[in-house]
Amino acid sequence: MFKPIKEGKKLSGQKAYTMSYGSIIGNDNEIIDDVIAAVFRAPHSFTGENTVEFTCHGSIFIQQEILQILISKGCRLARPGEFTQRAFMNGKMDLSQAEAVADLIASTSAGQHRLAISQMRGGFSKELSGLRDRLLHITSLIELELDFSDHEELEFADRSELSSLAEEIEKVMSRLVKSFQVGNAIKNGVPVAIIGETNAGKSTLLNALLNEEKAIVSDIHGTTRDVIEDTITINGQLFRFIDTAGIRKTTDTIEALGIERSFKALEQAQIIILVYDISQDPSEFDKFIKGIAPRLDGKKVILAINKCDIKGTNEPSFSFKTDGWHKILISAKSKHNI
Repeated sequence: MFKPIKEGKKLSGQKAYTMSYGSIIGNDNEIIDDVIAAVFRAPHSFTGENTVEFTCHGSIFIQQEILQILISKGCRLARPGEFTQRAFMNGKMDLSQAEAVADLIASTSAGQHRLAISQMRGGFSKELSGLRDRLLHITSLIELELDFSDHEELEFADRSELSSLAEEIEKVMSRLVKSFQVGNAIKNGVPVAIIGETNAGKSTLLNALLNEEKAIVSDIHGTTRDVIEDTITINGQLFRFIDTAGIRKTTDTIEALGIERSFKALEQAQIIILVYDISQDPSEFDKFIKGIAPRLDGKKVILAINKCDIKGTNEPSFSFKTDGWHKILISAKSKHNI
């Protein structure tokens, strides 16, 4: 099916990592396309097997014709992920690298892409492999001592080295757990919960951030009954903004369920945007903050003082502590400071 430009130059005799220019010939001897054939020989290929890659023109018709010719010659279509599976089965990559290939294909931001590339190149695997080798070394020395347990004067394993290695492993494992949390945030988006009382302008803020009418906005208290979320990529990092139901005491069963979900979103979020309606009494907001203060521990908090287009830009004074918080005067409606 492949006819090289140079007569007598067959792909079977072509050296690895070389390309050959030629034509794909159909079953009726019709030229389908001029292509470049690249040859990769085992074990130095992605899958660890002999592989030939054809580069053709971008016509869907041409691609389908080439596939049909290959199938008629005894080939079959690869199953989803089969090339990565073959690479894993042939020892070309470990499981974490195989997972990284899927993450790389699914990446939608620069942060996700960097993380997947690093993992696919074995950054995570090399660290674990190094620790494993050192553990095996210590284990072999301890086993040697057990074999000569009758000779108490013999000591093969350095106890201080063992203690030092155990401490190092604990530190590395702790760091890997933290890196998993960071990686999860990069992969799925940093969760940002928009929290506040009813009619503070949370849904308007979400719409302003997304630059679309994602959430219903009205002057009626308790309009938002469920969490609404969407993602934005900022400087290559994916953020997952979550609009929540206004938190207040209510006898409405449906609204109460929405408020319960607001608290769940608050607990799961890494960043909290507290929306305060500047036209409201600060003492009422003080009471609101005291009610949720324990849930804010360990979170990064942004205090968004909203509706400054109506009330002015004088920052109100609150009785609660805002140490470490980032405060900003905004107008979600006019998109001021957003």
